[in-house]
Amino acid sequence: MVQNTQVLPVATIGENPVKLWGLSPSQRVGRIARAAGLEPVETVPEGPAILSNAAFAWDPAWFAHITGRPGMVLTLGGVPALAHAADADQAARIAHAMASNTVLNDTKGLLTVAYEDRPTIENKQLRKRETPFLMPLIASTLRPIERASYFGAYKGVTDVLTKYLWPEWALVLTRVCAKFGITPNQVTTVGAVFCVIATALFAYGHYWAGMATGLVFMVLDTVDGKLARCTITSSAWGNVFDHGMDLVHPPFWWWFWATGLGAWGLAYDTTTFWWVQGAIQGGYVVQRLIEGAFMRQNGLMHIHVWRPFDSRFRLITARRNPNMVILFVAMIFARPDIGLIAVAWWTALSCLIHAVRLVQAWIVRARGGTITSWLAEG
Repeated sequence: MVQNTQVLPVATIGENPVKLWGLSPSQRVGRIARAAGLEPVETVPEGPAILSNAAFAWDPAWFAHITGRPGMVLTLGGVPALAHAADADQAARIAHAMASNTVLNDTKGLLTVAYEDRPTIENKQLRKRETPFLMPLIASTLRPIERASYFGAYKGVTDVLTKYLWPEWALVLTRVCAKFGITPNQVTTVGAVFCVIATALFAYGHYWAGMATGLVFMVLDTVDGKLARCTITSSAWGNVFDHGMDLVHPPFWWWFWATGLGAWGLAYDTTTFWWVQGAIQGGYVVQRLIEGAFMRQNGLMHIHVWRPFDSRFRLITARRNPNMVILFVAMIFARPDIGLIAVAWWTALSCLIHAVRLVQAWIVRARGGTITSWLAEG
């Protein structure tokens, strides 16, 4: 019989003064529950329920995994940390062990999963199996838990700057925002202001200042999403605002970078201006369409997680951040004009590579094969 998870009560058992991302265990679990359409309660329900031990902190992926598995208990050192009680008897037994932080000895009718065995669950978006974090929530483990929570919300397949340059900067800013109660939407708003300022600076040829301002925006563009996931404050409006900014602003940056060349005495002639913009702007749209087509045809799996090559190419493919690296190198030699031409050629080449990968996926399916992520293998 399938459990109706939409009405499951969710209870936090025990008290813990240690706060994670500014949230007490009951506040954090309550937000996770409400985000899943469930009902947080203050007492142990007399029936089916999700129970969380306040002595532990766990990745929200465990919550999503366990809600569909009545009778499952996730333990650490034998002590239940998170459980889905199928009935009142199971709830009472599990809650007693949680409240006393003792080993759950009576496991009749329960499926106990020991975290020490490194169990894996599926990341459906990336088609990847992983072991999300579970740790005792005490003062000495707070920093490691924050890191695990933060990097657990990080995309494993992304561009070179986001992956290697500013994760640690963004972690510090995420901690600061959580400490002072700054919301993800406020971070996105501040980032949007820096984005607009960078666009204006590019238009007047102030490229170094524009890149510095743009760098602030790009880091904040990471912070808002991580803050939302770590503090469980994602919202429909926030997603639209954040992703809308990400989608809309790059074409304006490349357009106004070209117009700013006049301030350097390096303005393109009309023909060069239009072929550069055509390649960049058209390539931007085409590349997004290719990625969308691949997702629709392969169960929403991203093209960048198909094979190892695709994940490696995502590091440098012609998107905003890798393009900014090209422009930065060009600026070292005081040639912003050549930099944008290089971006145009790189955009065209990236589109070609993605188009080839899309066709190759079609051929695999036409021959009866299936498209699966390499991250899920092994």
